[in-house]
Amino acid sequence: MVNNAGVYYHSVTLDEEKCKGCTNCIKRCPAEAIRVRNGKARIIDRLCIDCGECIRACPNHAKVAVTDSWDLMEKFKYRIALPAPSLYGQFKNVDVDSILTALLEIGFDDVFEVALGADIISRLTRQALMENRLRRPVISSSCPAVVRLIQIRFPSLLDNVLDLCTPMEAAATLAKDEAVRKTGLRREEIGAFFISPCGAKVTSVRKPIGTDKTDVDGVFSLASVYSAIVDKVKKVHPLPLSKASMVGVGWAKSGGEAAGTLLENTIYVDGIQNVIKVLEEVELGKMEDLDFLEAMACVGGCVGGPLTVENNFVAQQRIKKLTEKWQKNRNNNKVPGEDEEQGMYNKMELGRARWKKRLERSDAMELSSDIAEALSMMQRIDEVLATLPGLDCGSCGAPTCKTLAEDIVKGLATEYDCVFILKNRIKSLAQELNTLAGKIPPVMGEGKET
Repeated sequence: MVNNAGVYYHSVTLDEEKCKGCTNCIKRCPAEAIRVRNGKARIIDRLCIDCGECIRACPNHAKVAVTDSWDLMEKFKYRIALPAPSLYGQFKNVDVDSILTALLEIGFDDVFEVALGADIISRLTRQALMENRLRRPVISSSCPAVVRLIQIRFPSLLDNVLDLCTPMEAAATLAKDEAVRKTGLRREEIGAFFISPCGAKVTSVRKPIGTDKTDVDGVFSLASVYSAIVDKVKKVHPLPLSKASMVGVGWAKSGGEAAGTLLENTIYVDGIQNVIKVLEEVELGKMEDLDFLEAMACVGGCVGGPLTVENNFVAQQRIKKLTEKWQKNRNNNKVPGEDEEQGMYNKMELGRARWKKRLERSDAMELSSDIAEALSMMQRIDEVLATLPGLDCGSCGAPTCKTLAEDIVKGLATEYDCVFILKNRIKSLAQELNTLAGKIPPVMGEGKET
């Protein structure tokens, strides 16, 4: 799927009919990408990172993540499901093979676990870290929302970002390689469909990171797939389809990717606000002794994505049990699928997994391309900010007084959008009118006779 040059696609969108202009979303948006104007929210495309925080915050369900229609599968002769490992955490007392088999019963011809892709990327990450080529700490690139955040707000950290494709991309590429070999079909006749826990992954398919194209042909929400198979998982006769290890499955929850590096000098952080705080520390040079930083936008990791159905803490526990069960089986006898995993790993060498183009900074936060004008605007912003109350109440439709000051200088708002300034102005006008009302021009009143 080729990018549309110059266009930034967003999965997270607004349903204006449902929006009540309540301002909940502007306070929760970590990228300060939302304003309320004329009683409706407005998403600023160039600032949005598709983290989905507004989806969680909106009480009216006016924010939605747009995924692909199931009709898209009809365009392909052979259809492969790419289930995110977070799908496994949505089911109680159901083994992975039953979940994968159920996917075959709803229209897919084959299944390739993204958890297996995670196994492969874990190994390649270890290999890349041994090269000592990237600046420390190396920051995970698996969460598209975090990568977009770095491009916009932390461009000084671009050289820290791990330049490897995601497990989703690795799984799609290897799944198509295998399908071409098995079916004899042309690559374009084979469709690979990712089952996603979040909207950011949808965006990363429309606008891939580090490359111009992707082998993922469509993205379905995890919630919609869950609804389609929930009644089937306990009735199917499970086929031995699972090939992923405990490492790959563990990527579903926070800390799984960091654990896959097998390094002690790593940390992991989840929740976009927590990620921002840690990236600020990294930017200040306070974490240069770390080797690897896993950063996930959703609390709990991918199991906490806005397109999941289960409570993320429950899902995390289920993923933990699955990994413990895998380890127990491995200790007792060889786990089925390990040979296949090794074979797939050999087909995805480090060079193939690396990004094909450099990660570029975003100009979304630039005030002007002209340095002198940008400095002048910064000065005017400080001047306007000094006149504002500093309460960050959001009543103006902007998340903070600083963002309102920026909007005013950019010509996108006025000082009277601030309810306190407007109130004071109305009070001042009322006093002036009251004073003027007591003054009668001589020609209209009783003058002195001469």
